[in-house]
Amino acid sequence: MAYDQNNIFAKILRGEAPCFKVYEDDMTLAFMDVMPQAEGHTLVIPKFPAEDLLDLDPAFVAAQALTTKKVVAAVKRAFKAPGVMVAQLNGSAAGQTVFHFHTHIIPRSQGIDLKLHARQMADFGELKKHAELIIAELAKDA
Repeated sequence: MAYDQNNIFAKILRGEAPCFKVYEDDMTLAFMDVMPQAEGHTLVIPKFPAEDLLDLDPAFVAAQALTTKKVVAAVKRAFKAPGVMVAQLNGSAAGQTVFHFHTHIIPRSQGIDLKLHARQMADFGELKKHAELIIAELAKDA
């Protein structure tokens, strides 16, 4: 499959679709998942047109890992999570629903079940509050 320039993440990168941004640098963007599996579910995407890991330029693999590490720490603190699940899906058979490489950061606590992936939109007011919590934690690291 060829990279679709009209996927939602490509549109977000071009400023054609909104997002609740928590972090951005020259090579990556992190924002709230609008269909979260748990409170604080955040996505990190590269600013490179890759469907999956195999398509991603090595320099962007490194940038993606560095941003993911930075955002994981902030999400963990912001949501007082004892654990964080970091996931990356490659292909529809693996559960990928948006064909632009991305990493999921999901705060985890025992006894709180994950919601089904890509099923229900979150309240945008809550997402804005969650983004602000993460941004505040990232500011402490700056």
